[in-house]
Amino acid sequence: MDEQSVTALLREKGFKVTPQRLAIYDVLYNTTEHPSAEVIFNQLQPRYPTMSLATVYKTIEILKEIGLVQVLNVGEDSFRYDANTDNHPHVRCMVCKRVDDIFEVDTTGFVANVAEKTAYQLTGQQFYFYGICPDCQTKH
Repeated sequence: MDEQSVTALLREKGFKVTPQRLAIYDVLYNTTEHPSAEVIFNQLQPRYPTMSLATVYKTIEILKEIGLVQVLNVGEDSFRYDANTDNHPHVRCMVCKRVDDIFEVDTTGFVANVAEKTAYQLTGQQFYFYGICPDCQTKH
């Protein structure tokens, strides 16, 4: 989503538009690395030296609330964030800690089966897989 659209959505939802908020979304939108709040903070610190880590966390919560970011809990001490909010699985390398998106895997049958077996009306899901990435397999 471009900066104008993000600005319009923030205003529409009643949130103040700041350069820091736009920069935090920009970092997430332009990466596939699923960074933590600390990584985002460290990346933006040179450009925004007065920005705090709390600002990053608060902005991520706002972006999540308005549907621009999803929160990933891949079994680490901190959460990861993804600007791709489409339902898609993730895989985490247990060696280097890299997190990748998994596309072109049809999970609809599995989700339908879960709904049928539990009688829940499902409102969402997140799938996480764990293993050793190709780079780490080559190194070890």
